[in-house]
Parts: sequence; C-alpha cells; structure tokens
Amino acid sequence: MRVGVVTFPGSLDDRDAARAVRVAGGEAVSLWHADPSLHDVEAVILPGGFSYGDYLRCGAIARFSPVMESIVAAAGDGLPVLGICNGFQVLCEAHLLPGALIRNDNRRFICKDQVLTIERTDTRWTSAYRPGQEIVIPIKNGEGGYVADQHTLDELEAEGRVIARYTLGNPNGSYRNIAGISNEAGNVVGLMPHPEHAVEALTGPGTDGLGFFMSLLGLAEAAA
Repeated sequence: MRVGVVTFPGSLDDRDAARAVRVAGGEAVSLWHADPSLHDVEAVILPGGFSYGDYLRCGAIARFSPVMESIVAAAGDGLPVLGICNGFQVLCEAHLLPGALIRNDNRRFICKDQVLTIERTDTRWTSAYRPGQEIVIPIKNGEGGYVADQHTLDELEAEGRVIARYTLGNPNGSYRNIAGISNEAGNVVGLMPHPEHAVEALTGPGTDGLGFFMSLLGLAEAAA
C-alpha cells in the first residue's frame, strides 16, 4: 500500500512516520507541501513538527499549502488521513476535524511516555486495537491541549468519535482527556501522541504504536 507522508517547512517527524509505514509493511511516498499532486497514494500522514515555525497558530499556515487542497478533497472522497501532533493541528485548521489545539495548561513543553486508552476501533487507523486497550506511546508537545465547545464535545462523545483518551493523568489539559478524534466517516484521524515513535522496541517504549499503521494495512491482529 502506498502511503504518502507530507513534509512541510518545519516538519520533524516525517522520516519517522515513513519508517513506521515501512515497518508495518507499506510503501512510504514522500509528498512535498508545495506540490498539489498526491502521486496516487492510498493514504496520507501529516507528521509532527512545527510547520512554518508555528508563527501564526499551529497548522494555520500549513492548511493553505497546495498539497492540503488536494488532501481535503481526497479525504472527502474517503482517503484515509492521519494527522499526528502538528498534523492533528493542521487537520483542525483545515476543518477536516472539529475543535482546536491550544497551549498546554501547564505552559510547559511535555516529552514523555504516555498511557492511552483506545476507545474507537472501527476507523481505518485503529482497527488493530481492542476497545478499552491501554497502550503506551510517546507524547511531545507544547500546544497539545484539545479544546472545543460543549456542543462539539457532546457530539463527539455521542457519535463515538473519540478514538483515544489520556490515562493515568492528563498531560496537557485536553478537554475530557481527549488524545485523538476522528471525523464522522472514520477515515480522518487526529492524534496528539506519536505512534511512529513506538513501532520498534529498540527505539521506543515498545511497539504499541504499530497498530495505527497495521490497521491501515488491514492487519487486524497486529496489536492484539
């Protein structure tokens, strides 16, 4: 499966995301922010980093990149899209996901291994997990607090669109401990923690993050 990984000016984790795709058995395809072509990929990952230096708001400039216009259109037609950390911020700015990400409530950059509970397992990115499964993957953000108005939060809960929550502590003040959400169709997912840093035991806290990438490839038993 050909999975595009977008590089914006300031992306830091594009190579890590590409490696995670390869570890899972897929083919990683580099996508440049200024090139509107998706080069026939079957899914897209928006990686972590500081696109355009976060000079305006996180993701606010990146959403206007030529590649994003193509991604927004393709996501509407069902293309699987995963936004990780800064990529999650871009998805919210592009209105592919509701809400916003703001500065951590403790006003500090956080970098640590974090326990998550997987809640939704019927998306293109989470089917390898079990409902209620606890996983450990790294988190590293300064503006990772997920916020939305009460109506949006209630809607996400009612429609089962919260895919993961922080467990054993909320690291950034995200409302309702939300670590990740999906769109209504389940093909677009935003996740603040970094599963690409937990795909090999040698370089991470374990391999709990591999399930996100295995899910895309249809390997439902990968994270059991």
